[in-house]
Amino acid sequence: MSLEITKVTARIGARVSGVDLTRPLAPEEVAGIREALNVHKALVLDARGLDDAGQQAFARHFGDLTTAHPTVDAVDGAPNVLPVDSERGRANHWHTDVTFVLNPPQATSLRSLTVPPYGGETLIANAGAAYRDLPEPLRRLADTLWAEHTNDYDYAVPEEDVDEERAAQRARFTSITYRTAHPVVRVHPLTGERGLFIGGFAQRVVGLSAGESRKVLDLLQSYVTRPENVLRHRWSRDELVLFDNRITQHYAIDNYDGLPRRLHRVTVAGDVPVGLEGKESYAIEGDASHYTPVAA
Repeated sequence: MSLEITKVTARIGARVSGVDLTRPLAPEEVAGIREALNVHKALVLDARGLDDAGQQAFARHFGDLTTAHPTVDAVDGAPNVLPVDSERGRANHWHTDVTFVLNPPQATSLRSLTVPPYGGETLIANAGAAYRDLPEPLRRLADTLWAEHTNDYDYAVPEEDVDEERAAQRARFTSITYRTAHPVVRVHPLTGERGLFIGGFAQRVVGLSAGESRKVLDLLQSYVTRPENVLRHRWSRDELVLFDNRITQHYAIDNYDGLPRRLHRVTVAGDVPVGLEGKESYAIEGDASHYTPVAA
């Protein structure tokens, strides 16, 4: 096997070379990429020659696929592919993908089609390193907390900036309301690593008021987004980034003056999160079974 892994930063990110994504991967290549993902959390690969079918085939090496999104339309003719298009809105806030459902995706792949000449980077943060950074008193507190995640927030903008098109996008995104309670500290099912499982969809800590929740979540979130925990990926065309959605957050920076930017996203179905005491997440509102199977 000619797989080569080169670290990008000390705490998160690696480049993977020596693999051709346009063909089926050998079992040892899949195992090598999975191990690299466990260690580095986010991987950058050459995607030249890869199309939507190839991206889906690559992602299937790691499990069953979700459909594109619980409420947002897929690429025409490709129900598992979500267009991440600047013309359809910009996710310039920290989040983990689709945590408002019971079993969020385990992994996300993003493939670049159109990139602006400047800006448009994706930030990816290591939530496991963030947990390890917590002072002991904060760590003990986080270990006990659960948070409600909801989709009635994502891509929100100030009301004065909501035009007719953005209002329609928001209405589509929240056409089915989801609320799910997840442990604030999630145990990774493959590595046993603990990570802060919060982000933009986490809107309230169970048992706390909205104001109290915001203060606690903001405090914990500040550890996730410490610069040393963050990979800032500057896109080139025909790249694929694969990140572990169980222990990362990401942020697409809106810093490219409205120029065209388009990626395609394919996500791998995940398991139901588990906290430190072995308790699983539980749904409060909304059924996402049409969107994703549950990974074993």
